[in-house]
Parts: sequence; C-alpha cells; structure tokens
Amino acid sequence: MADPVVKETSAAEAPAAPAPASAPESVAKAADTTLTAAQEPATAVPADKTATTAETAAPSAAPATAETGAAEKTETAPAATTAKPDEPSTPLHELWLVASRHAHKEIWGVTLADPATHVPSQIVLQKYLNANDGDVVKARDQLNSTLDWRAKTKPLELLEKSFAKAKFEGLGYVTTHGDGKAENPEQREVFTWNIYGAVKDMNETFGVLEEFIEWRVTLMEQAVHALNLTTATQAITADHDPYKIIQVHDYKTISFFRPPPKVKQASTETIKVLALAYPELLKEKFFVNVPALMGFMYGLMKLFVAAKTIKKFHPMSNGGALALEFGESKVENLGQLLPAEYGGKGESLAVQGTETKLE
Repeated sequence: MADPVVKETSAAEAPAAPAPASAPESVAKAADTTLTAAQEPATAVPADKTATTAETAAPSAAPATAETGAAEKTETAPAATTAKPDEPSTPLHELWLVASRHAHKEIWGVTLADPATHVPSQIVLQKYLNANDGDVVKARDQLNSTLDWRAKTKPLELLEKSFAKAKFEGLGYVTTHGDGKAENPEQREVFTWNIYGAVKDMNETFGVLEEFIEWRVTLMEQAVHALNLTTATQAITADHDPYKIIQVHDYKTISFFRPPPKVKQASTETIKVLALAYPELLKEKFFVNVPALMGFMYGLMKLFVAAKTIKKFHPMSNGGALALEFGESKVENLGQLLPAEYGGKGESLAVQGTETKLE
C-alpha cells in the first residue's frame, strides 16, 4: 500500500572560442569534436643565386621580424563548429536524443522536445538526471524504460477510464492548494491522498493486481497534471525543483498486523512502478494514523527507494497533527486548508478533492 515516488542541466553548451592565432596548434571542443588549427603553407618566391647568397650572408633583423609578425597576423584562425545534430553536447541533450529516437515521446503530458528551447521538456529530463545523481548512463536507461512503460500502459488514456466504485470510492484524492494557475510553481501545493483505512474489502480492492496498479497510476497522473508542467516557464536545477507533490497515506482503522499476500504484492508492484516512471516528483510523504506494527512497509521501501528519498518519509501516529507540518510552505496557511481530521479547517476530501472516474 505504500507507493513512494523516487527521485532528478542547463541549456546546450556553446562551442568553445577559437584559440589565439599565434598558437601553432589549438583545440576547441564542441561536444566530442576536436578542431585543429589550420596553417597555410608558405609560398615559395623565386630568386636568383646572387640574391639568395646576399640575403643569407647579411640578413636584416628588422625586416625579418616584421615579416614574421605579418605572417602571424595573416595566419588562418581555426573555425569554431557546433556539434552535429546526432551528437550529444550536454547531459540533457543526450537524454533528449534518447527520447527523440523513441517511438513514444510523451511523459506526464509533456511531448518531449529539445530542452534547450522547451522548458517543460527541460523539467522532465532534468528530473531523470536528478533522480540518478547526475549519472547520465543511469538516467538514460531509466528514461528509456519509462518511455517503454508509458507506450505500453498508456497513462493518458487511463485518465478517461472509469474504475469500480465498490472497490475504489473514497480511497484516493488529489487536492490543489494556493493558486493552481500561477506561473510561479512555489505558489501552489499539490497533494495525493491514499485513504487505505477506508478499504472495505482487501481482496476486492487489491485482488486484481493490474486493476489496482492502473487505478493508482491514474491518481498519480492526475496529481502530476495539476503541476501544470505543460505550460511551465521556469527551468529546474539539481538543487532547486518546485514541481513536486506531497503525498499522504492514511491507515486509520487498519487492524491487520500482517498484510494479506495480495496486499503485499500490490504494495511491492506499486513501489516499483512509481520509482521507475515518476522520479523526483515527491516533495514529502506522510504516513498518518500508522499502526504500531507495519514494519513490512518500510522494509519494502528500502529495497526500491533511494536513501535520500527515504528521508522524506514521515510516519505519524496522530493524523490530527498533520496540519502543523506545513509552516514553511509558501502557500499561506496551508495547514488550515486541510480537512478537519488532519488538523485543518478545510472541507472534507470528498468535497475539496478529486477522485479518479468511478462507475
């Protein structure tokens, strides 16, 4: 039942400036292309033997120096070139080349394009770098796997799918607080709420693994789309990324100490999917009204979730204290906007939240 999101640089690099003309040989880097300075061969000047003998016997220091200087000044300087279109020039460009060659080019509603000129693509691709601590090879592999997964799963189509009300009603919500349309993403907070304590029948809700995963992915897609990545205008870096989601898992009324096999299987698969396909989208994750014995959940997380992400997890035995956790948010009085059962003064999740389509 736990489904944390795991972990993500700049515009394309300009070609290096040409080396000074006086250097006999210079190297300018543009991606992996090496440029060597070209030197013009000296032009032979015919002269008779007498002139040659006299010039050799009594060389003129001043003319020789001037002649050398002139030669240096007129020497052809190396021309700077840019990387070929199919050669990566930056880590982001390398990821873009991976995406451009894939049959499926969409992630989180963003149709990927050159990150040097398309901010939404820069955000998506940078998250893959951040998720892998800047390791381009790992980021490239994860990006390619995500594209494969999205091509097969079709999450955008799942947004239009209706799920069984008897199995999923009241179990998941997305709420947006602050200015949901603001260009500044820091003026907005997006939450996903998983109310697992409201599960009526464990076997019904978790029994069909594929159905449960599709439902959970749909909820995640709704939250990601609330970040408005497709119209984003602010790029992110390795150190600053406001396009993230707060997750709350409520386990109130759950009485089991050892989860049924189907629940454990669903938890394991959900963690794997979200870790693969939704990197660096987790801001904070709160486990509220947690039973005393749920060590299995944290054990699963440690198998698939990076240590720096585990630090974002906050187990709380009292869900009513959740509102006190958001004093540093740039959304004014965020805690007070939460429902009363979480310590706020806002309306219930059923009123202010959005569920997946149900039938």
